[in-house]
Amino acid sequence: MKKLVVLAMAMAFGALSLFAGTPAQDHGVYEVRKPDKVLKKLKDESDNLLKTVQEKREAYEKKLKAENDKKRKEKKRFWMDFSKVKVPASPKVFKSAFHFPPVAQYYTGTCWCFSTTSFMESEIYRLHHKKVKLSEMYTVYWEYIEKVRRFVGKYGHSLVDEGSEADAIPAIWRQYGIVPETAYPGYLNGKKEFNHILLMKELKGYLEYVKKLDMWDENEVLAHTRTILDKYMDVPPTSFQYEGKTYTPKSFLSDVCGLNMDDYLEFTSFEYMPFWQKGEYTVPDNWRHAKDAYNVPLPVWYGILNKAMKNGYTIAIGGDVSEPGYRGKYDAAIVPTFDIPENLINQDSREMRFYNHTSTDDHGIHMVGWTHFDGHDWYLIKDSSRSARKGKFEGYLFYREDYVKLKILDFMIHKSAVDPKILKQFEEKKATAKPSKK
Repeated sequence: MKKLVVLAMAMAFGALSLFAGTPAQDHGVYEVRKPDKVLKKLKDESDNLLKTVQEKREAYEKKLKAENDKKRKEKKRFWMDFSKVKVPASPKVFKSAFHFPPVAQYYTGTCWCFSTTSFMESEIYRLHHKKVKLSEMYTVYWEYIEKVRRFVGKYGHSLVDEGSEADAIPAIWRQYGIVPETAYPGYLNGKKEFNHILLMKELKGYLEYVKKLDMWDENEVLAHTRTILDKYMDVPPTSFQYEGKTYTPKSFLSDVCGLNMDDYLEFTSFEYMPFWQKGEYTVPDNWRHAKDAYNVPLPVWYGILNKAMKNGYTIAIGGDVSEPGYRGKYDAAIVPTFDIPENLINQDSREMRFYNHTSTDDHGIHMVGWTHFDGHDWYLIKDSSRSARKGKFEGYLFYREDYVKLKILDFMIHKSAVDPKILKQFEEKKATAKPSKK
């Protein structure tokens, strides 16, 4: 009987469910969110306050920049008064050797290449009586490659920048040869003003990335470096036409230029390394850390230079150009007596200035002529910098002998210009040197 009652109740419940229908399902809807008015008010107040502060800061910074720009424009630099200085009348009064007209380096730090390339052009003419205008940027391109190669090999502990030394020319030409300017101008899109600002920014940025991620695969890094250089400088040629013949860079060096890179020597005069021995010129731009500078006492050093210039040679020189007596406006560089009287310039005064960094390796230039004027030897300088374009003779300066003795730090010269007795002393010194203990 109970079973029948339960069954009847279940049937009744089912009947009621049929009449009542299925339960309603829940659904989601999208609605525009209405911000809380109080919170919005507080946020707007904060935003407006921040905007006001930012506007005040920007206005202050704009004013400060304008004031600093004005100060920079009005800032005076301490110079020597040239009003009573006697300077040679013009480049024409110098006994000068063949050289091409001055070429500007524009916005690059590659004076070392412009000066030493010019020196080699003069050497080609001196030795073979041929006028061959060479490409500066071909050498620069491969110098950058070699800098990056060393950067990778030293795990980032090697300088990659625009500067270098005169000895980069023999080093690069031995390895890569050289080309005429017509085969590789070193700029793109018809531009004739060298500008490496963006090139160096991109290259240095890439090398920072390499160092950060420890990406020391030489082939990979050099390949990407070449992509950057090609973008700004163009792809250097592997062969080219010159006066109706086909050359490679190396065959052009040997067959047209006819220069032996082993014939070029660098001379210094410093007390930090022994005289009559070869050593390292310790400046940042000697990034190779080459140890082949012939170091001699100052009288010998200056004597080699002076004799060579009087005999019609030219010399690639490097030194300091940030002195009160260095005035592009007046086409001259001399040492003021308030710095040091000329008769007191000696080995120690020169060394002290190098030691305390008041004589620095600023600039590479090409010494192309000599004259004697007003009781002094003067030297005609071919210069690629902007300062040499402020005076009457664009691209030329006149260096007085006191400036050369005190502020010029090194020079490169053909070995035939050097007294064989001087070179023999280096051989004798080397022969008598004690062997190092193992």
